Amino acid sequence: MPGSGRVRRDPRAERTQPAAAASPSGRLRRDPRAARGAGPSAPAATDGAVRPLPRVVIDDPACLILAVPDLEDGRLNSHDRDLLGAARFLAEASRGAVVVLAPAACSEDFGRAGADRLLPADLPGGYSPERKTAAVISAIESLEPRHVLFAETATGGGDIARRVAAQLGERLAPRVARLSPSEAASRGDGGRSEFLRPPPRLLLIAAEAADPPSGATWEARLLPMIPASRQPALIEDRGIAAGDPNAVPLHEADFIVSAGNGVSDWQIFHEVAAALGAAEGGSRVVCDAGLLPRDRQVGASGSLVEPRCYLAFGIAGAPQHLQGIVRCERVLAVNTDLHAEMVKRADLAVIADAQAVMPALAKLAKDYGCGH
Repeated sequence: MPGSGRVRRDPRAERTQPAAAASPSGRLRRDPRAARGAGPSAPAATDGAVRPLPRVVIDDPACLILAVPDLEDGRLNSHDRDLLGAARFLAEASRGAVVVLAPAACSEDFGRAGADRLLPADLPGGYSPERKTAAVISAIESLEPRHVLFAETATGGGDIARRVAAQLGERLAPRVARLSPSEAASRGDGGRSEFLRPPPRLLLIAAEAADPPSGATWEARLLPMIPASRQPALIEDRGIAAGDPNAVPLHEADFIVSAGNGVSDWQIFHEVAAALGAAEGGSRVVCDAGLLPRDRQVGASGSLVEPRCYLAFGIAGAPQHLQGIVRCERVLAVNTDLHAEMVKRADLAVIADAQAVMPALAKLAKDYGCGH
């Protein structure tokens, strides 16, 4: 403000700063937006020009590490990127290469995600565990990888890995939270115990067990496609059954509409969440006031969430709240304060009163049939 001597910060300028900065201990601190986004960004030179990322090509790897991401809806989520980070770590420790198994129709940029090779498979969309298991076993027989990594998820990698282990007669390491070339640490006993073992061939990687690959782009050389399995499918995917988004635990929600102290019209807030088919969340202030149930609180003292989209209405962005949304893929903020911490965290911000934006958004969602 004029005459106050206070320097006003421009969040747009701050967003252009490097994603990592050194802490006093010398360890790099990562920007979660950069780490959990669509991949590494090209570095900016001192003259302001954007330099292309270095390209890594491995022609004669000493071994292969096979990564099997879930690719829900054909997209790499944050857990998949953690999985690829673990695969890259093992590959680089042994001068190997990472092979990613993915449906042939998938259009993700696997080179930016850390893949040296891309192994396409003729897989149907949706939930098809028998055919994906057959594709993984075909890949193992063909490539003879040193390790095969899956994401530890209930209906994705966790299901497929256990089917593969049963068919091959091998033991796997589940819930791997720490990984090195000589040791895999698995959580057990409700997280109170840790089991250590040499890494077996089949590994189930927990979320945040490794950092996503960054700082380069890899070749993602295309390998011959694995043909479709002729084994008849015993499970038929009928799609996702309609249900109440608020019946899902908040940490499992795929889309969250969240309210803070800037929301006063609660009827329209509930309407916009319903129109978008989103789960409702809120800041600690809102839940303390009894405006939303306690199990809807987002933050370090509430639920740590990781939806694909987090839409925040009137939330200033207290540190404990921002801790709860670190793993969100996309954050949208509606706030009257350009300099709010939530606005700085957001991938897209609307500087306006939530009471004006919510009814307009609810109308658009209903007109276009969102959430149905």
